[in-house]
Amino acid sequence: MISIEKIKSEKLIKELLEFSIINIDKPSGPTSFGVDVVIKKALNIEKTSHFGTLDPMVTGVLPVALSRACKLMPYFIGKDKTYVGILRVHKEISLENLQKTADKFTGKINQTPPRKSRVKRVERKRTVYNFKITEQDENNKNNFIFEAKVEAGTYIRKLIHDLGILIGGAHMLELRRTQASIFNEENSVDIYRFLEIVEEYNNGNELFLRNILIPGEIISNVLPIIEVKKEYVKKLQHGSPLIKEYVKNDIPKTEKIAVFNGNTFIGVFRTTNEKTILARPEYVFQPIK
Repeated sequence: MISIEKIKSEKLIKELLEFSIINIDKPSGPTSFGVDVVIKKALNIEKTSHFGTLDPMVTGVLPVALSRACKLMPYFIGKDKTYVGILRVHKEISLENLQKTADKFTGKINQTPPRKSRVKRVERKRTVYNFKITEQDENNKNNFIFEAKVEAGTYIRKLIHDLGILIGGAHMLELRRTQASIFNEENSVDIYRFLEIVEEYNNGNELFLRNILIPGEIISNVLPIIEVKKEYVKKLQHGSPLIKEYVKNDIPKTEKIAVFNGNTFIGVFRTTNEKTILARPEYVFQPIK
């Protein structure tokens, strides 16, 4: 079992800044890339990268990787996401009837990206796991609060628009992401509080910054873990493929695995169908010097 808290407590702050993720609560206004820049400048590091872009007016969970943790991005994106928001219907409807219509959009749906999207506008299948209308505004009966858990790549604004087609029109007023992969709003930090924490760090107090840094070893919560014997760690760090004699446990039947020796992260490997080689390195993490 990988102990993220133990890793965090034992690493120097310099090591954490080299390989960590900060779960930012993005405010309405700035772009996701703008948040990256703010963090990079505040911490005086060379690279940052967010997992899952939020539109400028959308708030909520925006994990931002620091330095070498940016290499982990492919393993976090593509995971399910949860949102809450406010929609407005163009014709009066009861909460019960609106929910019945929303139920038609759960499961596999066909969705074409909106015109303003950067991706090619071709119809694609997406999964909506949950689409609940939770509350009707007592002061404005046309406004409803909703919650949606969806597959990555699902456009919530388009989901609301398509819902509206069946009920005489609807559009989204507000949207907040409450969860992205393993990151949720409960363990996020407001961008303004983040800047205060950095100021405290620059004044000699690293405690609060340490608290919000999530070690990159959190990849162990996303990919299956393979434990390897200590005597083979250096070979793997130098690019050796994974063979049976190196490992302590069985290789899971998944495409990618996170390789560890105790709490020491070695890298992400891709499993193979080869007779003697269990997996080949896809990303090898070199020890921080």
